[in-house]
Amino acid sequence: MVREITRSPNFIKQIEKLDNSYVLHIQKLIQKIIENPEIGKPMRFGRKGTREVYVSQFRLSYFYDKTKDALFLLDLYHKDKQ
Repeated sequence: MVREITRSPNFIKQIEKLDNSYVLHIQKLIQKIIENPEIGKPMRFGRKGTREVYVSQFRLSYFYDKTKDALFLLDLYHKDKQ
């Protein structure tokens, strides 16, 4: 279980734009990430160290710091903006 969750300003800005139904899906997905932080796909190259999970047509990018047991929600973007 994750002890600390931090949301980036970009993540907060993007989630505020979404419809309520998407927000509910994202909240459930975040709960799954909290239970198992290594559930997401590991990224490579310039985004090495981060992970991504898919929420229908969106991507949720996050970073998990094992030493601090902290989760950082970095970005939420549409898959076509990848």
